[in-house]
Amino acid sequence: MIYSNLGHSGLKVSQLCLGTMNFGPQTDESTSFQIMDRALELGINFIDTANVYGWKIGEGITEQIVGRWLSQGSKRREQIVLATKVYGKMGDGPNDRRLSAYHIRRACDESLVRLQTDHIDLYQMHHIDRETPWEEILQAMEILVQQGKILYAGSSNFAGIHIAQAQYTAKDRNFMGLISEQSLYNLNARMIELEVIPACQEFGLGLIPWSPLAGGMLGCVVQNEQQVGRRTSNEQLESIEKHRTQLEAFSSFCDNIGETPANIALAWLLHNPIVTAPIIGPRTMAQLEGSIQSLDIKLSEKDLETLDGIWPGPGGRAPEAYAW
Repeated sequence: MIYSNLGHSGLKVSQLCLGTMNFGPQTDESTSFQIMDRALELGINFIDTANVYGWKIGEGITEQIVGRWLSQGSKRREQIVLATKVYGKMGDGPNDRRLSAYHIRRACDESLVRLQTDHIDLYQMHHIDRETPWEEILQAMEILVQQGKILYAGSSNFAGIHIAQAQYTAKDRNFMGLISEQSLYNLNARMIELEVIPACQEFGLGLIPWSPLAGGMLGCVVQNEQQVGRRTSNEQLESIEKHRTQLEAFSSFCDNIGETPANIALAWLLHNPIVTAPIIGPRTMAQLEGSIQSLDIKLSEKDLETLDGIWPGPGGRAPEAYAW
């Protein structure tokens, strides 16, 4: 496993980040424990979760599973970089969501209890909050750092302008600011190449792509979509049908170089130097083991050009992508 700095920080994380969103709703606790244990054995030291995962308001089911895994000891906590998120609805009250200082403080304390730890390594804002001033948000994060409850702050689903606003406000406050941005990014979703990636490069943020397989679509072999499994939703099947021509070309490309579509999709992300660690969200041990193989795949310039032809991006960074 290769480890690299997360953004402009000195924090070292593995090239793959273990996402836990499936723990609870789709993967039982015993299997979740086995996956996390195996991830550690494979050298994955970066675990990402969120207070809303589990999708029962206020319960933090997934954080609780991760917490019970950590409570087993054997220096599990000391071996991982633990990331979680704040923003989502955690109750029915008007202050049980978003990024007010009130909610950030309470949400952090509640996550710490569920995770059974005294600190969060990377505390990420799960979404932009247009109703709360940056000074309030960053002051709340600063206080958490001063209290030792979090070590670093990160963002998720921010636009390029939001990253700039956060970092300039942090600079005015002599605060480190954000070290990472977690964005939707995969072969089929490349919008962030316009402005988010340039912003990450400018301000030294590590990029953590979520949904690297486009909700599973990029891991499907089109010829066998009937065998994709009972978990495949109607929305996923519609997406496969919508992109059938591209998926067929992608499948043929993968066959020609002898690699699975899922591993090629991950390897494509890993070839981008701005990408720190794609988030893999295995439901099973087999999916975890398969993802590791992507680390050994080397794509040539010709391969990358072919993939750009199948899955074209927005045309590069803004404004050149749409102007002279």
